[in-house]
Amino acid sequence: MSRLFDLRGKVALVTGSSRGIGRAIVEEYARAGAKVVISSRKLEACEQVRDLLVAEGHEAIAMTGHAGSKEELSSLVQKTVSHFGRLDICVANAAVNPFYGSLTDAPDGAFDKTMATNVKAVWWLAQLAKPHLVASREGSFIVISSIAALRGTQVLGVYGISKAAETALVRNLALEWGPSGVCVNAIAPGLVKTDFARALWENEAARKKREAETPLKRLGEPIDIAGVALFLASRASRFVTGQVLVADGGVTIGGSG
Repeated sequence: MSRLFDLRGKVALVTGSSRGIGRAIVEEYARAGAKVVISSRKLEACEQVRDLLVAEGHEAIAMTGHAGSKEELSSLVQKTVSHFGRLDICVANAAVNPFYGSLTDAPDGAFDKTMATNVKAVWWLAQLAKPHLVASREGSFIVISSIAALRGTQVLGVYGISKAAETALVRNLALEWGPSGVCVNAIAPGLVKTDFARALWENEAARKKREAETPLKRLGEPIDIAGVALFLASRASRFVTGQVLVADGGVTIGGSG
């Protein structure tokens, strides 16, 4: 393994990592040598991922944690450091999207829940992780955003607003934390075949339209995003901070649609 992508000696915490993009990230971090913490609201699902990684010879622990609760996020960070002695990489992956439709019709409750989990809770996690990332001397804080942060949509407006706010958070944290050696970045995936985005890709007509609009002529897979996350967690990206790396198969450059 190239030393640029070697995570041996590092500890990584990934929220929402029992499935989808989060799971792919935590698996690739472990395979690159990191000790990893798998977390989500369902312990059994986390334990399944942990058992797979342990069977492969990696160090991994499973924890429950509600990404929208400051107390539970604090517990996640504290237990990570208590168990492994440090925290070098923190990935804010968990997110919600309780409303699909026009901004005009969005209920207040759905708007508030989306902002609380996708923005405020990421800010909380950043605050909680910062002392440990600074102590690492090569800390990385990574946010899983979306191309909905970069372009308009008629059905994901509330979600897109939350993701745009995340990218502003990333830029500001990068400025504040840079002198301490901590890199802060975001990844903006396009449409990836996960349970979270199932409503967008199970519709055959919608899927074919998106594939046609995408220069690579396919939807993303979780591993496609995990590769970018591995780059941002590794020495290969130590001069990259405050950025939003788009991984969308090229759809935001215009495509053929």
